[in-house]
Amino acid sequence: MPESSAALNGRSQWNGLDALARDLVRTLDEIGAHTGAVYLLTPDTQVLELAVMKGLPREFVRPWERVSLSTPIPVTDTVREGRLVWVSGEEEMVRRYPSTALTLPYEFALAAVPLAGAAEVYGGMFVLWAGSHSPYLSPGERDCLTAVAAGMGKELEEADRVGHRIRAELEPRMLHEPSPAPAEALQAVTARLPEGVCALDITGRITFVTPKVTELIGEPAWRLVGSYPWTAVPWLNDPVYEDRYRAALISQQPTSFVALRPPDRWLSFDLYPSTSGITVRITPALVESKDVPAPAPAAGPATPTRVGALYHILHLASALTEAAGVRDVADLVAERIVPAFGGDAMALLAAEDGRLRVVDERGYPPHIREQYDHLPLTSPTPSVRTMVTGVPSFFGSHKELYQLYPSAVAPDDGMAAWAFLPLIASGRPVGTCILAFSRPHRFTVEERAVLTSLGGLIAQALERARLYDAKLELAHGLQASLLPHALPHLPGLTAAVRYLPGTEGMDIGGDFYDVIRLDDDTVAAVVGDVQGHNVTAAALMGQVRTAVRAYATAGADAGEILTRTNHLLVDLDPGLFASCVYLQLDLRRHLACLARAGHPQPLLRRPDGEVQVLDVPGGLLLGIDHETEYPHTEVPLPPGTVLGLYTDGLIETPGIDIDDALADLGAELARTGDRPLEEIADALIRHAQQTSHRSDDIVLLLLRLAAGSDPAP
Repeated sequence: MPESSAALNGRSQWNGLDALARDLVRTLDEIGAHTGAVYLLTPDTQVLELAVMKGLPREFVRPWERVSLSTPIPVTDTVREGRLVWVSGEEEMVRRYPSTALTLPYEFALAAVPLAGAAEVYGGMFVLWAGSHSPYLSPGERDCLTAVAAGMGKELEEADRVGHRIRAELEPRMLHEPSPAPAEALQAVTARLPEGVCALDITGRITFVTPKVTELIGEPAWRLVGSYPWTAVPWLNDPVYEDRYRAALISQQPTSFVALRPPDRWLSFDLYPSTSGITVRITPALVESKDVPAPAPAAGPATPTRVGALYHILHLASALTEAAGVRDVADLVAERIVPAFGGDAMALLAAEDGRLRVVDERGYPPHIREQYDHLPLTSPTPSVRTMVTGVPSFFGSHKELYQLYPSAVAPDDGMAAWAFLPLIASGRPVGTCILAFSRPHRFTVEERAVLTSLGGLIAQALERARLYDAKLELAHGLQASLLPHALPHLPGLTAAVRYLPGTEGMDIGGDFYDVIRLDDDTVAAVVGDVQGHNVTAAALMGQVRTAVRAYATAGADAGEILTRTNHLLVDLDPGLFASCVYLQLDLRRHLACLARAGHPQPLLRRPDGEVQVLDVPGGLLLGIDHETEYPHTEVPLPPGTVLGLYTDGLIETPGIDIDDALADLGAELARTGDRPLEEIADALIRHAQQTSHRSDDIVLLLLRLAAGSDPAP
C-alpha cells in the first residue's frame, strides 16, 4: 500500500535533519570545535528555530531556541547579512554583543555561517571553540565552515524545491555522547587526573565519586551520584560555584575555586573539562587568615559579581518600568546604579536641535554642568562621540582620557575615571549617560558588559520619560486653559472651589466646574465629570463646559441646558460620557433650580446646622441617549445655607462604602459649616489630600448665601 503524502513528508523531514546532524558532527570533528548548532528559518522568515545542537545541555540554550531575526546575536547577524561572523573572544563579544556577553560571560571563540541556496537563505550554523583558540580564524577552518554551510544550503534548497522543506521539530534535536559505563567513566576520570576525584556529566550531575571525595565533603556516595553538587551539598548552594562549572564547560579551560566546609575546613575544587564532562579534583586547601578576604568596607567602590550584575539589571529594569518622568529616571540612576558601581557622579545628556543638553546630573560642581550643556554634535568630546557612534567609552584614569581627548574635562572637575554609555532607543542614538569616579577605576570586561546593557535600559526609560513629560506639560496646559481662572464676585453670595488631580496616569482628567453670572440677581453653577483621565477627556471637558455656559447665558432653564448638552455629546459621539449637576440660583428670591445627569447628589447645610443629601431627580449620563429628558427641581435656600457640589472622586475610596463616605462628608460639613467658606473647603478636602493614591480627580464647589437679607416678595 503506497505511503501517504504526510508520511513521505515526515520521512523526508526526519532524513533531512539526520543529514544536518551528520554534517554538524563532522564539521566539529574537522575544525576541533566542541559545540555547534543549526538554526532554520520559519516560513515567514522572521524567526530562527533551533533544529540541531551538540555540545551543551538544553538548559543552556533554552532562551535561544526561538529567536527573532532582529535579535542582535551572531547567528541572526550571519543570516541577515549573508556572511561569516567571527567573534574571537570575550572582549570582542562584549564590544559587539553586550547582551550575549552578559548572559555568557565566558572565554570562548565563535563563528557563525549562513545556510543559503542559490536564491534564499534557509538558516544559520554556529560553532564554539575553547577559550585557548587563536584570536584569528585559520584559512582551513574558514574553508571548512563555508564548504559545509554551502553543502547544507544546497541540501535545504533541494528539499524545498521538491516540496519537502526541512523545518525544526517541536523539540530541538540534542546530540550528546552516550553516558559511559561505570568502568569507562572511571577510566575517563583517571585519564584526566590520576587522583581521587569526582566526575560530572555535561548537565552538571555527578556520575562518579571516589571514597576520598565523600570523606572530604562529608556526604555519602549514594546522595552525591546522580545529583548536582550545589543541591546535594548545602554549603555549595551558591550561584558562584555553579557559575564556575558553567565557565569550565563553555570555555573548555580548567578553572578552580575555594569553598569553606563548615565550620572551619577549606577545600579546593579544580575543574578539568572535556566534551564528555568535567573531572573535579577536591583537595584540602591551606588558607591562612591573611589570605581570607576581609569584610567589605561600609563605603567605597564596589564591583558587582556576575550574579550581582544580573541582579542589578533585573532590579533596574523592574524599577524603570515604574519611572514616569525624566526626574524619576535620573533618581534611579543616581541612587541605585552610581553607588552599585562605586561611582561618585552621573550626568544624563540628550540630543536636542543639534546639541547635547544636560537633562539631569548629580555629583558634579555647577560649572561642569555648564561645560557639558549645549555641546554641538560636531564637538570632539567623548560625550558627543559616544552618542554619535553608539560605542561606549571607558577611561580608567586622566591619562587614558587625555590620550584621546586632551581638553575633554576641566582639571578641577574632581573626577578621575569615566564611563560614557551611549543611550540607544529604538535603534537610534538619543544621548549619553556619564558615570564618573573620583578615583582611578579599572573597568573589567564583565563590568563593561553590564554597564553597556544598563545603558540600553536607561535609554528606553529616558525616551519614554521625555515623551511622558512633554505630553504631561501639554495636557496640564490644556486643562489649565479650560478651567476658570477665578470665580466671579457677586453681592449676597460667596463661593469656594478646590480641584485635586488624580495621582495616577497623567494627573489630568475630565472633572470641571464653573460659576456663571447671568444677571445682577442670578448666578449659575455647574460641576461635571467627563469619563477618562487623559488629553481626550480634558478636551471634551472643555467642550461640555463651553456648551453649558453658552446655553445658560442664552436663557435656558436648568433641565433644558442639560438636554441640549446631551444632544451635543450624542451628536459628537466622542466615545466618552459625562455626569453633571447644574443649578440656577435666584439671589433675590433665595431659590435654587437644579438638574442632574448621572451625578452625585448635592449636599445642603441649613443655617441651623442640619445637613441633608438633596434628592434631585435626574437622567442618564450625558452622551448616551438622544431622547433623555432632564427634569429640574426647585429648592429654597435661606440665607446662611451652604450648598456643596462635588465629583465622585471626593467620596469614592477603595474599600470604603460610598454611603459611609457620604455620611462622613455630611458630618464634617455639619461640624464646620459655620466657619468661613475657604476653611470649610479645606476641611472637606483634607482627607482626599492625605490619600497618596487617587485614581480619580476631585472637584468641590461650595456656595453660601449671605445672611441678613430677606427674600423678594
